[in-house]
Amino acid sequence: MESQTFGREERIRKRQDYLRIYEQGVRTYSKRFTVITLANQQGIRRLGITVSKKTGNAVQRNRIKRILREFFRLNKSRLPASQDIVIIAKKGILPLMYGDVCAELLSRLSHGTDV
Repeated sequence: MESQTFGREERIRKRQDYLRIYEQGVRTYSKRFTVITLANQQGIRRLGITVSKKTGNAVQRNRIKRILREFFRLNKSRLPASQDIVIIAKKGILPLMYGDVCAELLSRLSHGTDV
C-alpha cells in the first residue's frame, strides 16, 4: 500500500516549474477548477495549487488549499504516475465540500492525463 503522506518531494515549489507547466502543460476545465498536467522526469506525482485573491479572503483560500491537498494525499494512487499537476481554483468556487472536489477532479485527472 502506498504511503498516504504529502511530502516535500511531492510538491511543486519553484516558480520556474510552475511557469514550465503553465506553458507546456495540457489544460482541462471543470466548473470549479482548471487542471494543468505535464509529464515529468522525476518519476513521481507532484502537486501545485494556485488560489488567487479573487476566490475569497485568506481563510477561504486556505480552506480551498487544505481540501485540495487532502484530495491529492488520499487519491494519489489513482492519479497517473510521473505527472506534475497544477490545480487552479476559479472565482466563485465557494461553498466547497470535499466530496464535490473528489467527484470533479477524479473525472478530470483520470481522463485527461493518460497519454
